[in-house]
Amino acid sequence: MTDLLRIEIADDSLFGPENLPYGVFAPAAGDFRAGVRIGDSVVDLAVLLDDSTFAQPTLNAFLAQGPGRWREVRDRVRDGVTGEITAAAVHSVDSVRLKLPVTIGDYVDFYASIDHATNLGRLLRPDGEPLLPNWRHLPVGYHGRSGTVVVSGTEIARPTGQRRTPSGTPDFGPTKRLDIEAELGFVIGVGSELGERIPTEEFAEHVFGVALVNDWSARDIQGWEYQPLGPFLGKSFATSMAAWVTPLAALREARVPLPGQDPEPLPYLRERESWGLDLDLAVRWNGELVATPPYRRMYWSPAQMLAHLTVNGASTRPGDLYASGTISGPERDQRGSFMELSWGGSESVAVNGEKRTFLEDGDEVVITATAPGADGRRIGLGEVGGRILPAR
Repeated sequence: MTDLLRIEIADDSLFGPENLPYGVFAPAAGDFRAGVRIGDSVVDLAVLLDDSTFAQPTLNAFLAQGPGRWREVRDRVRDGVTGEITAAAVHSVDSVRLKLPVTIGDYVDFYASIDHATNLGRLLRPDGEPLLPNWRHLPVGYHGRSGTVVVSGTEIARPTGQRRTPSGTPDFGPTKRLDIEAELGFVIGVGSELGERIPTEEFAEHVFGVALVNDWSARDIQGWEYQPLGPFLGKSFATSMAAWVTPLAALREARVPLPGQDPEPLPYLRERESWGLDLDLAVRWNGELVATPPYRRMYWSPAQMLAHLTVNGASTRPGDLYASGTISGPERDQRGSFMELSWGGSESVAVNGEKRTFLEDGDEVVITATAPGADGRRIGLGEVGGRILPAR
């Protein structure tokens, strides 16, 4: 006889049935497989739905099945977790191991926050215009390194490289200006063929959901190498991604208009419906809250980012990841990088009574986010965290 139970969900849980983020987990003794989080539990989808698609150690095959299938599974899962469910499908979230939920073929990082771009422009070009001439005309981005995207909780070794000295020549050693970038990542579900463009109105037909991202940055290495071709070793050593992917379907209540774009974008970047999102992030440095970046102020939407990413015919595949770039607001405590919080290292940040600017060995950063959900409740996007190890 099959044992049945009801999953207990606290009234104030950020992971109620209106959320249902997807991840890949393994029980204490078992193989990795797909699950959804509900309250403080993880539900094994292969067991719940009797579907071998979810017995795989990645979500890619499910994502490739498209929006109709996503809706069907979400409806079935919601019905399953709110009634009696077989006990064999339910695991405590504290008892499982988590891994990257998708196999990432390509990773692109954007620069979509006008507050962040303005702050960095003022730091890097104090006597010039903060925004470069192209910034208000296209979502600026670069191709990152998908092989160094790691799941939340992975420890990060301090990177080593060339750094500019006061004389203008380089030396070599561990970065002295290790930073974070609080970002939102977007996970491709249905890919596109080489030569095909994805218009803004087809965003939700291709993107499955979102996950928090921390794009760790070595600012001194980056500052020496980035001209003329942009970020390289200062970014490619590690990018952390949350273990949970929140489906777009869970963010209906978070949809808001963009703050406004001037000048009007070129036709391929114009939106028929706005994909601004009202998300509140929180950045904790060694447990202390140091910043609360608001995603709702982002200048470029994820639909515009995807349209620009593919307008030249670049293809996409299930599991591909692109991220927003640092999320910042106009206030000091809304800055999503320590480069901004410390104003290039010239202003200290109070962290547990210590005066800090950039990350030291042993430091831990955890980024969380919430969004409006159904019935006035909030939903959580999980967390993305990591601790800094000494350079190898």
